[in-house]
Amino acid sequence: MTDFQTAARAATVAMRDVFPATPLLRNAHLSDRFDADIWLKREDLSPVRSYKLRGAFNAMRKRPEVPLYVCASAGNHAQGVAFMCRHFGVNGVIFMPVTTPQQKIQKTRMFGGDAVEIRLTGDYFDDTLRAAQTYCAETKGYFLSPFDDEDVIEGQASVAVEIEEQLGRLPDHIIIPVGGGGLSAGAISYFGNGTQYSFVEPLGGACLRAALKAGRPVKLDKVNTFADGAAVGQIGARTFARLRDVGLANALTIPEDRLCTTMLDMLNVEGIVLEPAGALAVDALKDLGQSIRGRTVVCVTSGGNFDFERLPEVKERAQRFSGVKKYFILRLPQRPGALKDFLGLLGPEDDIARFEYLKKSARNFGSVLIGIETTDAANFATFFAKLDTNGFTYQDITDDEVLAQFLI
Repeated sequence: MTDFQTAARAATVAMRDVFPATPLLRNAHLSDRFDADIWLKREDLSPVRSYKLRGAFNAMRKRPEVPLYVCASAGNHAQGVAFMCRHFGVNGVIFMPVTTPQQKIQKTRMFGGDAVEIRLTGDYFDDTLRAAQTYCAETKGYFLSPFDDEDVIEGQASVAVEIEEQLGRLPDHIIIPVGGGGLSAGAISYFGNGTQYSFVEPLGGACLRAALKAGRPVKLDKVNTFADGAAVGQIGARTFARLRDVGLANALTIPEDRLCTTMLDMLNVEGIVLEPAGALAVDALKDLGQSIRGRTVVCVTSGGNFDFERLPEVKERAQRFSGVKKYFILRLPQRPGALKDFLGLLGPEDDIARFEYLKKSARNFGSVLIGIETTDAANFATFFAKLDTNGFTYQDITDDEVLAQFLI
């Protein structure tokens, strides 16, 4: 047994005085669908609905002399730090972007109570991070990184310790979401070469993949924050040192819109509420296909901090990815009966979800933004063929990011 494995097990034992192990549950629906033995490591069922409190606990238990902890986070790390500040009876100052949803601010305050102070600073996370680090230097507090800290990595490895204990052995394959790499670094350091790995990132925040290509951590030019629990602009130096040899073939990226289909599937079929980052590992099963057939696979569902006000957006993204909802701009002749002619082309399963004139002063034609939902993506081929036959001019803008941003 390595020193790291011994330390990770000791951290896991110490955690039992604070919170129980999260369940490892076999999922019959996914097992049947992928012809494999699929298990979910339910980190979404921790006291703060993510694994982040593990690293915070381990770092704090090793530093009883630290009077003040400082962190920058817009989500799960903030809640984990707040929970542990209250548990250990130490003070914490948590910097969050001004744009952080009230739900996350309130939960962080609830977990930390009087032990934490929340400071809303900066419109973007980089601004928040700089403010937190400056404050930390001025007050001589301890800056607790969400991932790039050896004790945090060791604490996150407790997920792997529990999986081995609960399964009774190492899984054949483990699928782990990646943000800054703390959980992944902990798991690979504990399991070693005893299992097959898939490390999964959102397409708009694939910092591990970028680092593997460059051979070093690199900063992404742009980050899509939809999967905020894994949307990190640069992987940690310490975490990448442990992940540099995993190979590009084991680093998967998931389009954010496809991720939404899995979130809805888990909610509607299983009654499991997952945040976008928490659904990454389950969604990756679609890409692994035959390679996991007949094998024991563990998916780490890393978090369930989902604001239900986002559900309409998740449904919208899922429908667009599945091809059952489209938006287009139609040039509609300004004559009596033109709208009726258009409506007559809709099929029995087509439903208008949006209808908005964009130009109301045109004399001969008017531009109309139309959103249509249907039950089968193939219905659109029939509908567009009817539009062409009847001489309607239109532009499909469903996948046009610029137009969609302003019009949809």
